Amino acid sequence: MVLFSLVATHADVDLETVARLSAGASEVAPSVLADGSAVKGAVVLATCNRYEIYAEAPSENDLEAARSALIAEIAGRSGLDEPLVSKSFLTRTGEEVGQHLFAVSAGLDSAVVGEREIAGQVRRALIGAQESGTASAGLVQLFQAASKTAKEVGAQTALGSRGLSIVSVALDLASDLTESTWPAKHWAGRKAVIFGTGAYAGATMAQLRERGCTDISVYSSSGRAEAFVATRGGTALTAEELPGALAAADVVIGCSGSDARLDAAEVERVRAGSTGTLIIIDLALTRDFDPAVAQLDGVELLTLESVRLAAPQEQSESLTHASRIVARSAKDFEQQRQARSVDSAIVALRRHTLDVLDTELERVRAQHGCTAAAEEVEFALRRMVKQLLHIPTVRARELAARGEQDSYVAALEALYGISLDEPADASPAACPVDHEELRRAAGGA
Repeated sequence: MVLFSLVATHADVDLETVARLSAGASEVAPSVLADGSAVKGAVVLATCNRYEIYAEAPSENDLEAARSALIAEIAGRSGLDEPLVSKSFLTRTGEEVGQHLFAVSAGLDSAVVGEREIAGQVRRALIGAQESGTASAGLVQLFQAASKTAKEVGAQTALGSRGLSIVSVALDLASDLTESTWPAKHWAGRKAVIFGTGAYAGATMAQLRERGCTDISVYSSSGRAEAFVATRGGTALTAEELPGALAAADVVIGCSGSDARLDAAEVERVRAGSTGTLIIIDLALTRDFDPAVAQLDGVELLTLESVRLAAPQEQSESLTHASRIVARSAKDFEQQRQARSVDSAIVALRRHTLDVLDTELERVRAQHGCTAAAEEVEFALRRMVKQLLHIPTVRARELAARGEQDSYVAALEALYGISLDEPADASPAACPVDHEELRRAAGGA
């Protein structure tokens, strides 16, 4: 199996395109796998500023077919032309797959370097794929290694020790914009409205409470606000109550990314007669608010791009240390994966050799019976086979560590006619002698 990834992030593609590509993201993997394409597993990571698909194909020869299947599915769901979709994604293979995902999980590739939320999003992406049945064994190992690396970066470096996140930087910007009207940047007594009930909404509510804001209302166009506030506090808003809440709000934060975008005309209507500045923070990838709200009197709009530009730079020493951890972890993961990839070849060679041995031993037993002499012959032959298999096994591991496992598989087929797809042969007939005991005595084969 071969791992690869399709990556579209804020670093290479504008956020509007990333948002359009993400349409129907949750259905891409199940649909492609159901079609019986070359994709044998897929995990989708879609956040406020990235859309990435990690997938597995049967072999290097199937990579292009697997990539094409994913591109076609994304194009169909997003309504974008396939050439544009293909151009928007950077394809990564080999060690680059782990290198990038580990950096993402550790917060090194975020708009706010060292942010905390992304590690949780990586974990939830894997959980979602496992629940939908699209996560292959190789992808599970990849994502688990990414989470382990993120924890290691957090434990061994100062990266993110200040607790910075996209939400915290956005709220800092809001404080700066209202410094003249909110004395000492206090949030106590301010009224906040949150759109959405996902992970970012939860992080936003936590950040608001840390800053002293307790008057928090939550609106969800999908009707999940009641369940959300039941465990976190706050007030759930209905569609009828939303205009009144917006009219009284000091800050409105969009975290939902739903299709129900609030347009500028509606904001202007509900804010008619209101005094003071309204801060609108749009953290949704697909925009919860019409960008034209920025042109309204008394309204300040902050977007993901605003956050990215305002995010402070982490210390270079912490970044260097974190990058080294990520690079080492990615290299170790790839070496382990390549080593595992020859396991089936090693098993096939051992099975082939032992089948030949068992066939010959059956002839000995048929001619001489299960005598002491026959037992001694089996004992000696099994020790010899063990010694003969030792060097080919070591060579397989060495070749895999260098990424040359395919040459080992080709050699098995050329020399022994062994195909890794061939089924295991039937077990030989039973004999009264305890041959398993003989194998243990010989040290195993």
